[in-house]
Amino acid sequence: MKTFMNKLAKLKIGSTLALLILTGIWSIPTVGLLVTSLRRRDMAEVSPWWDAIFKPLEQAWSIDAYTNSLASGGMFNALVNTLVVTIPSVILPLLVAANAAFAFTFIEFKGREIYFAIIVGLMIIPLQSALIPVLRAMVAFQKATHIQLTGNFPSAWIIHCAFALPLAIYILRNYMLSLPSSLIEAARVDGATWYQIFWRLVMPMSVPALASFAIFQFLWVWNDYLIAFIFVGEQKAVMTYRLLRMLGQYGEGWQDVAAGSFISLVLPLIIFFSLQRYFVRGLTAGAVK
Repeated sequence: MKTFMNKLAKLKIGSTLALLILTGIWSIPTVGLLVTSLRRRDMAEVSPWWDAIFKPLEQAWSIDAYTNSLASGGMFNALVNTLVVTIPSVILPLLVAANAAFAFTFIEFKGREIYFAIIVGLMIIPLQSALIPVLRAMVAFQKATHIQLTGNFPSAWIIHCAFALPLAIYILRNYMLSLPSSLIEAARVDGATWYQIFWRLVMPMSVPALASFAIFQFLWVWNDYLIAFIFVGEQKAVMTYRLLRMLGQYGEGWQDVAAGSFISLVLPLIIFFSLQRYFVRGLTAGAVK
């Protein structure tokens, strides 16, 4: 038994070291990006970024790249536009999917499993294959109602919400299956309506699953270029498009892009680390159901 425990302890140490090494390797591009964005341009052009790590006192550090990126590069406006696109695109599918997952889990109705299978099957449809039909539908809607969708933020909200729903419903339903059904039955016996059960019981207990999907959706929308470019356009450019424009035709704005890229990844990192305690719980709960 003692030999087994010693081997187990060595295995844990080995696993920890392996994870630390992988984390270090994975972090190298981010560290390089940060160092490059903080170096003075003339020094960054003549020496690699790791020289600044080994000889930090010999470097001339500067935040000019961040100033240029936020001011003349338009990253501040792009940051605001990205937030306007991302926040509703995360909240809307969460609300719709939570209601749908609740119905698929706790409410009996004819064809429930068939409808759920169809929704799950929609996950295999590539987003790119539906862009032209959706764009044509929006144009037809605009001609019929004179309500402008393309070129405005609501068009991106609709697209992101629609394509996020199958995965969101799937994740939330799997999690809700792990909730104690006796609690729902007791609430029904006490006279609670489905609306009360959903908001007062199921939603508070589903926070891990909601947070897990929120992380996925936030990162997806935040880093999206295609939908924002096609449906929102250049006049309300998001950060991914602004970074491309900042680079310039001949790549002369590479250091401003490094600063802008680091600005763009700060908020996703904050979101992920603040919600990571829910992440694994939300993905694994109900997996054996």
